Amino acid sequence: MLELVTERLLLRGFTPDDVEAVHAYAGDPEVCRYTDWGPNTPAQSRAFIDEMLAASDLEQLDSMTWAVAIAGAGAGSVVGACSVTVTSREHRRGVMGYVLARAHWGRGYATEAAAAVLGFAREELGLARVEATCRPGNVASQRVLAKIGMQQEGLLRSHMLIRGRREDSLLFAAVD
Repeated sequence: MLELVTERLLLRGFTPDDVEAVHAYAGDPEVCRYTDWGPNTPAQSRAFIDEMLAASDLEQLDSMTWAVAIAGAGAGSVVGACSVTVTSREHRRGVMGYVLARAHWGRGYATEAAAAVLGFAREELGLARVEATCRPGNVASQRVLAKIGMQQEGLLRSHMLIRGRREDSLLFAAVD
């Protein structure tokens, strides 16, 4: 998998050694509060890693998920994930998402990782429109999306079924 390097982060493929670090955030109810998955069991975190390893073997660029690791001293430990998926090659559209371990919130890492993936989506994948959604209560994620240049376009009512409840989403997009 193609690595992305930012000032403070390394976005890389997942390895079998990442299971514990992934489970540290994927099993945290507060991290999963606004996601449509989790909190994960250890088996679900391992299955996610297995899925990422299998996907990386395919070398396909239509869907990429990077492990987010802090560069420099103590580098390599995964603190989150960031992804982009091409939803239409013909129309040059895609979606992106990210998650970060709670211990690393408020340091700008989500913004830095999301900006790198948005840049990759535009420059390497040639996407003209990249979308992201977040729950209306997730103010921190709204700030991240705004900081990387995405604009809020609307409210998607009853957009997701999350833990048995219909939830709204805010739609953000970056367009050429």
